[in-house]
Amino acid sequence: MKGLLKCVLGIPIMLCVLYLMSPSLRVLIGLLPMEKCSLESAKMLVLDNSVDTSLDLWSRPDVLTCTSWKAPIIWEGMFDPDLYDRMHKKEGSSVALTVFAVGRYLDVYLRTFLNSSEHHFMLGLPVTYYVFTDVPEKVPDIKFAPRRSIKVIKVERNSRWQDISMMRMKTISDVIESDLRHHCTHVFCFDVDQVFTGRFGSEALADSVALLHAHYYRFPQKWFTYDRNPKSKAYMQTGDFYYHAAIFGGSWKSVKALTDACYQSIMEDKQNNVEALWHDESHLNKYLWLHKPSKVLSPEYCWDTEIGNRRDIQVTRVLWAPKYYDALRTR
Repeated sequence: MKGLLKCVLGIPIMLCVLYLMSPSLRVLIGLLPMEKCSLESAKMLVLDNSVDTSLDLWSRPDVLTCTSWKAPIIWEGMFDPDLYDRMHKKEGSSVALTVFAVGRYLDVYLRTFLNSSEHHFMLGLPVTYYVFTDVPEKVPDIKFAPRRSIKVIKVERNSRWQDISMMRMKTISDVIESDLRHHCTHVFCFDVDQVFTGRFGSEALADSVALLHAHYYRFPQKWFTYDRNPKSKAYMQTGDFYYHAAIFGGSWKSVKALTDACYQSIMEDKQNNVEALWHDESHLNKYLWLHKPSKVLSPEYCWDTEIGNRRDIQVTRVLWAPKYYDALRTR
């Protein structure tokens, strides 16, 4: 139902229903041409690090591999994983992963999320998991690889799932300030209802990292479901892409700036009795439009199998887990 409502608000109702109900139409949407990168080589990118010059922007002529502000969009086949791993090990990069497992989400998703991340997330680098939950004693006992550890932080359980989603911005900012920045160079923030299925490695690290939403990356911009309410701080008339709030990251300084700004906007909306259309995701899209990410991840990094097979998705690195909104979400 959430998918239907979200779609209806963004595109004509009949087309939306057909998109959600018809596998053949989803296939046709997947055939819509994407723009092509205008850069001749990766040396023309605004670089986060020297290894980004090794990106092969033209190894994937079927997809868009760079943005208008010269940031790379990472797809399978564009990068040498060994080069990225060697550089980040040499530079001493370390990664924090934040995830919220509140209420029944802990029971249903957290063990699978953590186990799968141990097989695929930033292998070879130091990783600290920051698990935020209202029931710390129920966090599963996972055996972590060397230089990988977990910190469990108790949070209050909000009465509405929308507030849980939005208030995570303040919680992440607070833990960055009090602890995380002293231990990790980079942060990735994840929704818990996902499963790692392939490499999610150091090629994804950058100062500011955003993710293309799997359902929207081939849609015309006018179909993006930005917040169109002028009373909201998340209001957008136009934008670059539609980003998925299920995964975002970057250096700890950049993530703190993002979470601080989103939280401030959320609180201003609350004071004005306004709630953004897609809650923290709407505010995240507004922030990333005003503050362009330095690296964008393709939908390989968070794919929904209900879309079906697409030729441009050559690997899947994270998959949406089955959603049980009616049973899991606190109302």
